[in-house]
Amino acid sequence: MTSRPDHTPQPVLRIRIVFGDDGMIGPGKAELLERIDRCGSIAAAGREMNMSYKRAWELIGTLNTMFREPVVDSTRGGPGGGGAVLTQAGREVLTLYRAVEADSTTAGAAHLGSLRRLLKDAPAPD
Repeated sequence: MTSRPDHTPQPVLRIRIVFGDDGMIGPGKAELLERIDRCGSIAAAGREMNMSYKRAWELIGTLNTMFREPVVDSTRGGPGGGGAVLTQAGREVLTLYRAVEADSTTAGAAHLGSLRRLLKDAPAPD
């Protein structure tokens, strides 16, 4: 029997960690933190994500109030320009979030594979 190539999409976990009614961190906030770290700017990070300046600032404001210490430290713009950096707490939050994602993916790999095989576009088992 000829086997056909498997073009079934690989499942990807998108983890959202909810801390009660008012706080959560998920893939979008994690990506925003990574881009701020790389760009040195909340506005630039938001632009890269096609996110409004206001929305990027709102998300960082939420994160900064969720944790004991701010996750992003920013300076206002002006003649020398502003900027933003992840604080030590921000780096730790991001590292821990990515670790939860990685651990969840590893722990769930067999179940994700089983779900993938049940998809309509999955090749029939031999």
